[in-house]
Amino acid sequence: QVQLVESGGGLVQAGGSLRLSCAASGRTFSSYRMGWFRQASGKEREFVARINRSDGYTYYGDSVKGRFTISRDNAKNTVYLQMNSLKPEDTAVYYCAAATSAGVLVTPHMYDYWGQGTQVTVSL
Repeated sequence: QVQLVESGGGLVQAGGSLRLSCAASGRTFSSYRMGWFRQASGKEREFVARINRSDGYTYYGDSVKGRFTISRDNAKNTVYLQMNSLKPEDTAVYYCAAATSAGVLVTPHMYDYWGQGTQVTVSL
C-alpha cells in the first residue's frame, strides 16, 4: 500500500505556471506507474498525464499536451506536474494516483491509490 499527498496548488492568473508535487510513502514508490487526474466542479474526473516506473515514458491528455510536464524522482518518492500557460479551464482539483497494473492507464478505475487532491484555480 502507498499513501499519496499532493501539494503546490493555489490561485494563479491565466498564462502563469504552477508545479504540483505528490509525495508517496509506504511500499516502494518505483514499483508504481503514476498519474495525474483533475476534476472540475460538476464534471467527471479527467486524465491529465501519466509516467512509467523508470523508463521515463510519459503520456498526456489532449487538453494539456505541450503545456504540462509530468516527471518523477524515485529517490525522493515524488511525482511532479509542471503546469505552464495555464488557462481558466484548467481550474480543478488535481489528484495524483498510483497504479500497479500496466496498460494505457488513462481511466481512473485502473489506478489503485489516490491522494486527497489539491485545488488549482486559474483566474482571468
